[in-house]
Amino acid sequence: MNLSFYKGKRILVTGHTGFKGSWMSRVLVNAGAILTGYSLEPPTTPNLFSMCDVEHNMNSIIGDIRNLPDLQEVFEKFRPEIVIHMAAQPIVRDSYQNPVYTYETNVMGTVNVLECIRLTDCVRSFLNVTTDKVYKNNEWCWGYRENEPLDGYDPYSNSKSCSELVTHSYKDSFFSDGQVAISTARAGNVIGGGDFANNRIIPDCIRAMEKGEAILVRNPHSTRPYQHVLEPVMAYLMIAQKQYENGNYAGWYNVGPDDLDCVTTGDIVTMFCDKWGENARWINQYDGGPHEANFLKLDCSRIRSVFQWKPRWNVSEALDQVIEWTKEYFAKGDIPAIMDKQITEYIHQNEVWKGETNV
Repeated sequence: MNLSFYKGKRILVTGHTGFKGSWMSRVLVNAGAILTGYSLEPPTTPNLFSMCDVEHNMNSIIGDIRNLPDLQEVFEKFRPEIVIHMAAQPIVRDSYQNPVYTYETNVMGTVNVLECIRLTDCVRSFLNVTTDKVYKNNEWCWGYRENEPLDGYDPYSNSKSCSELVTHSYKDSFFSDGQVAISTARAGNVIGGGDFANNRIIPDCIRAMEKGEAILVRNPHSTRPYQHVLEPVMAYLMIAQKQYENGNYAGWYNVGPDDLDCVTTGDIVTMFCDKWGENARWINQYDGGPHEANFLKLDCSRIRSVFQWKPRWNVSEALDQVIEWTKEYFAKGDIPAIMDKQITEYIHQNEVWKGETNV
């Protein structure tokens, strides 16, 4: 993949201190982008952002997307051409504990970003990153398409459904002239090195390995589309670039793995244990916790058709990358170097897009 498009481009990434945002920042810094990040402090201790060695090569601003005046100052000062909005409260279980904060961040945060775009004349491409959980989940066995009803069940999923609707409304109400190309990307579950979040299965596996304990699995039978973090990160950059160059590419895109990589939590933990070795094991500890979708899969035929995009790494290969990164981390190794190695391998294994695209 040739990232030269981003060299010298003014990019604003919200949520840059998070797990996915840190990988995005590393890719863009390496590409020579003029990168500004706007986010809260890193959400975990330890955290990938502090390890990935990008802060001195970008404008890293600690702020809250609920603060519209502060966000407006950032837009006015740095005048981004491309905005990738990833800041969010992203954990389903946390959304049950603090629904007001979840809605304030995920809905009004999106309103504030779009309002800043409306009030400036610099942005040409905006991508709102949401989730596969935005759809009304009927627990059916086929993938959800972009034209399915949006109606997430829990406060996190529902707030991201609302974020989608806010984006649709702003696009129709204020950007119908096409001066700003606007898309949303609905990605499935991501795994990768440097995720230290609570209530996520792979970080739970890694914490158990660090302590020499069995992995406790709360819901081993739920099915999710798992993909390496670089899959959606590169897809987001592809969409943002293509709609910057041609506004006809703006729209709503699912970003997910192949059907074979929609696996149960129990299956992915078993794969993890087999690859980790050292007598790694897991225990079924279903806790009957708050409602989460039991079966969830995306139909990604649109992004495949429009951009000839396809996933690079299957779930087994993605786990190999996670374990390689984690063992480097446990050995107190060179984290920026292992990230760059994996980014390079991803890019050169296959191009993210090639040939003609179809509007």
